[in-house]
Amino acid sequence: MLRTTALAFAATTAFSSYALADNHGGMDIVDTAVANGSFTTLVAAVEAAGLVDTLKGEGPFTVFAPTDEAFAALPEGTVEALLQDIPTLTGILTYHVVPGAVMAGDLTEGMTAATVNGQELTFTLDGGAQVNGVNIVMTDIEASNGVIHVIDAVLMPE
Repeated sequence: MLRTTALAFAATTAFSSYALADNHGGMDIVDTAVANGSFTTLVAAVEAAGLVDTLKGEGPFTVFAPTDEAFAALPEGTVEALLQDIPTLTGILTYHVVPGAVMAGDLTEGMTAATVNGQELTFTLDGGAQVNGVNIVMTDIEASNGVIHVIDAVLMPE
């Protein structure tokens, strides 16, 4: 259950290297990620899993988007293996998506949110915003059909 608070994450906006394209043109989540250039692995995985049309859909969606560096930090061969195992890849990708638009100000300590794959994410705020122990390095990048939060590791479902 999402609870609204007045919490802002001003410090996370300092990570301007992840700044996404200006969305005044109404770009959806996929187009926003493509325009940035720091999410080529994520976009390739979304394409391989056949999720492009879904993430271009009406939404709204909240996507916790791992950077290319986050995917590169996985053990060698992991990304390649996942691209060959579409059901597992789909499960991982849908674990990064929450239905609805969850803004940084909506997060509270210990809050949980159900993902599209049916499992839950848990948020902590003490010491910096995290989702399942992964740092949220930039928040509230609005797209025409939802919001993107940049994370520095790939979330793995149980």
